[in-house]
Amino acid sequence: MTSRSSSHSARRPSLPGRAISRRLSALSTATVTPAGTTQHELTEEIEEIKRYEDFTTIDWVQDAAREQLRRRARRKHNAGVFELKGSLGWRRRLEETYDAGQAWIVVTLVGAAIGLNAGFLNIITEWLSDIKLGYCTTAFYLNENFCCWGDEKGCPEWHRWSSFWPLNYFLYLLFSTVFALASASLVKSFAPYAAGSGISEIKCIIAGFVMKGFLGFWTLLIKSISLPLAIASGLSVGKEGPSVHYAVCTGNVISRFFGKYKRNAAKTREILSACAAAGVAVAFGSPIGGVLFSLEEMSSYFPLKTMWRSYFCALVATAVLAAMNPFWTGQLVMFEVRYDRSWHFFETIFFVFIGIFGGLYGAFVMKWNLRAQAFRKKYLTKYAILEATLLAAGTAILCFPNMFLRIDMTESMEILFLECEAGRDYDGLCEAKNRWRMVLSLAFATIMRTFLVIISYGCKVPAGIFVPSMAIGASFGRMVGILVQALHEAFPHAKFFAACQPDVACITPGTYAFLGAAAALSGIMHITVSVVVIMFELTGALTYILPTMIVVGVTKAVSERFGKGGIADRMIWFNGFPFLDNKEEHAFGVPVSQVMTSEITSLPSSGLTLKAVEQLMAQSKYQGFPVVEDPTSRILIGYIGRTELQYAIDRTKKESFVSTNAKCFFTQPAASVVQSPSAAAPPVTFDAIEDASGQQSVDFSRFIDPVPLAVHPRLPLETVMELFKKMGPRVILVEYRGRLAGLVTVKDCLKYQFKVEAQETSTHDPALEMRQEKLWDFLNHTGDWVADKVLSVSGGRIKLGGGRASSFLESRAEDPRDQFTPILASSPHDILEGTEDVGLGVELQSRT
Repeated sequence: MTSRSSSHSARRPSLPGRAISRRLSALSTATVTPAGTTQHELTEEIEEIKRYEDFTTIDWVQDAAREQLRRRARRKHNAGVFELKGSLGWRRRLEETYDAGQAWIVVTLVGAAIGLNAGFLNIITEWLSDIKLGYCTTAFYLNENFCCWGDEKGCPEWHRWSSFWPLNYFLYLLFSTVFALASASLVKSFAPYAAGSGISEIKCIIAGFVMKGFLGFWTLLIKSISLPLAIASGLSVGKEGPSVHYAVCTGNVISRFFGKYKRNAAKTREILSACAAAGVAVAFGSPIGGVLFSLEEMSSYFPLKTMWRSYFCALVATAVLAAMNPFWTGQLVMFEVRYDRSWHFFETIFFVFIGIFGGLYGAFVMKWNLRAQAFRKKYLTKYAILEATLLAAGTAILCFPNMFLRIDMTESMEILFLECEAGRDYDGLCEAKNRWRMVLSLAFATIMRTFLVIISYGCKVPAGIFVPSMAIGASFGRMVGILVQALHEAFPHAKFFAACQPDVACITPGTYAFLGAAAALSGIMHITVSVVVIMFELTGALTYILPTMIVVGVTKAVSERFGKGGIADRMIWFNGFPFLDNKEEHAFGVPVSQVMTSEITSLPSSGLTLKAVEQLMAQSKYQGFPVVEDPTSRILIGYIGRTELQYAIDRTKKESFVSTNAKCFFTQPAASVVQSPSAAAPPVTFDAIEDASGQQSVDFSRFIDPVPLAVHPRLPLETVMELFKKMGPRVILVEYRGRLAGLVTVKDCLKYQFKVEAQETSTHDPALEMRQEKLWDFLNHTGDWVADKVLSVSGGRIKLGGGRASSFLESRAEDPRDQFTPILASSPHDILEGTEDVGLGVELQSRT
């Protein structure tokens, strides 16, 4: 990996593995300074400061070293404290038992909280969705299902708002608009990070990217309140994606009450992975599918103990949700269904067709949704509330006339999944005489819902894409199933249908809807195994595992033809987050020297004054500096982070009177008069002050990392990327024969990756930008025309486009994610890499 010459072999080890081992040893064997401050205490203070740094990356190598230091310090502190006659006392045994069981306590509490939250959100969402259509006369707080319990065709107790159809239309539009307005206003005013799905950001956070406030209490609270409002507004968004976000928020908030997780990022990562699994588990009633989803999609690091804790967390959350029984049916989700029929081999042709649709659907939606996101970020950032409100109003106008678009998407899937026996029907869905009307209605619902998903996903309300995609796939699949059923009835004696029994229904359109939902979900997320398991747990039908695998396999094959990565990965690219996907394989064939940054700011081991170091900190934006022996030889000594250096400077000024001209040493100097932070108490007499002010040097050697991860310039770039994926360092230094040659970060790797990909497919389209400009001009002119008409009709009493209404609908609190830009090969500032200071001018909640 890196080879040093023999002349420098005594100075530092050459292999990164040996470097990590020595780093752990160096930190762990630290002793107490003359002032009584241990290296462990200094490390904890610096770590406390780092917890408030936003948009930085966690160095997992250093985190592991700090945890090893904590363990040794804890064992040393406990040694002899609780011992009784040479044996362990009961208090120490109790303390060790509690420390070992903290993980299970946290996982249990988090799982229970997630299950409770999911149950209440299901109940509230169903009531808000039904209140748009009518109300229950016996109890206003009951939705239609509870009001007409046991009667699938409605009951006299459930009343529509009016017998006059246009009035119902107007009230439906009014409720949808008000719900969207309330949801967007809450997000804008209290928690901008509550908007969207959150899956792409959580993937980056689990990988080590820090986003203050994204997993905080306010985000959890506002997401839980505004999510039912967004779903009930009728927007083509789902709650399954946001359920992962509020589940991970729950885990982050609860784990902060336990010291082990408050200090250790690696331990917190285990809890966040388990919470992601529990979020999917309560969303789909699928605990095993949730664990597999966390493994397949969310986590870049998933050891066996994390899998077991994820399973336990999902189990607890699902058990609590089942105990609440929010639908009074024993089902965990509304669209859970059971099939008692098998399938026939000739249907494989139609299953393949549905799989092809799923792949094409995913590619189409991702392409056009990213264009819609680019337009939104460029033109609509200041009008987030107005955009969400108008989208909800337009969706209500378009969806109310259609029987499948009018109702909630989960209820729609429940209807489309069902078999047609036992008197189950919905507005003639199962009647042969209505077959062609249903085909047209389902085709319209598929096309319209696809269009609405493209323009709605990404607006500033809690918005997922799981259920909308499944609803689109279900409507398309049901349409295919009805057509196949009609084909069978038209040619019942054809050899193609020879496997069908004469007096038994041969085709079950509900299963086609079920498979279509699986295909669309797989197509939009690019996940396979977890989709199969989720759909199996939804149906409990072992016979349909093979058709589901066929459909998902075809969908995956088609999707890969249009690019790798699902919508979450595309959003990571779109927002410019520093994330290397461990599922991708590359073959660049270039050494790391072609990618590294050669012109870097380094610190000499001696010679700089304290004033010069402070000026360097003020003028540079980097999060760390390599330390070299001198600028000429550039022999690598170590690496010091920006936080550590700033902490050392502040502590030196606080504890002693040091001149700004004092020399700074980053290695142990030979001089005897050296001022080290925490090495001497502040002077208390004028004579002592005068003597201390003459200190000519400051020792910062204890704050540097003497064995940073370093590689040889000829090491292949693919190996360096694997180091970033597997070990998770913030920066890797490049050295040649002991001399600093450069450094490489995740950003450098991503820039080169997209530069190579840009040579194959150009992403810059001037014609697209021109069309977006024309669309924005059209929207502006349309808005001005509507405002003038309203002003004219109202006689000047209602004014749109100014005053308090305008200032309320215009978002002043921006979402920090809107400041990021897609990863491109041309711009040098597209990716947040975690080695920069990013000032967005936005005040956010701390992660705590």
